[in-house]
Amino acid sequence: MLLTLLTLTLAAQTAGLPPPAANPPRSMPSPSKLPPANPLAPPDGSDERAVLATVDRLLAGINARDAAAIGATLRAEGGATVVTEAGNGPATVRYLAWPELLARFQPGPETFDERISSPAVEIDGDVAMVWAPYVFRLNGTVHHCGTNHVSLVREGGAWKIASLSWNQRTTGCPA
Repeated sequence: MLLTLLTLTLAAQTAGLPPPAANPPRSMPSPSKLPPANPLAPPDGSDERAVLATVDRLLAGINARDAAAIGATLRAEGGATVVTEAGNGPATVRYLAWPELLARFQPGPETFDERISSPAVEIDGDVAMVWAPYVFRLNGTVHHCGTNHVSLVREGGAWKIASLSWNQRTTGCPA
């Protein structure tokens, strides 16, 4: 009965509206849409500096292909979501539990170099967020780019990554 009532209510509210697009066009990143970021490094000992230090340790682990170092930055419960944007096709969304993510960073012959720029840091008590464009190089050549979104929580005085989200594309990347 409740489901029928809900269906009738929604049908009345959406009558005459066009159907949602299956794959709406994606917008390109715009620096003007990023949250405000401090152009100068925050003073030593600040929460912002501590949050960025955790992200820096994550990136150092990625670049060293060191799963243990990456894992040390992560909260036990959590995971990652990656949105891979194809040139002309639909984007794919994939969730990775921490073990699946860490399996990607085993020693190997290729060199990884992921760098962020202009990170925006927002903090409210023991919850923080870092939003930053990134470029990922494989063996010194740009492989893909996008934006990282890192959610962190402070537990026992230490910032840990609760979740990671990023998009990745192979077009429009800085050199």
